[in-house]
Amino acid sequence: QRPAGGDGRSGDTRRTYGAPPLSPREAEVMDSISRGMSNADIAALLRVEQKTVKNHVNRIFTKLGARSRVEAVLIWQGRPVTTA
Repeated sequence: QRPAGGDGRSGDTRRTYGAPPLSPREAEVMDSISRGMSNADIAALLRVEQKTVKNHVNRIFTKLGARSRVEAVLIWQGRPVTTA
């Protein structure tokens, strides 16, 4: 298994710690989140509605088992997630 993440250009849908793979669009959204972009910024970049981005983010959280954007980024990057 390769490290998680990707540049979103190749339709990368790698699995992350046994989580279901992300769709190519979800991977694009996740890459944008990992660069610190807001939902509004992502919507403008991808030329979609903010609600569409929010739906992608919610599916990403479910697939990765993340509770926050930070946690999702850590999982996506293959870094350990610790909870207090």
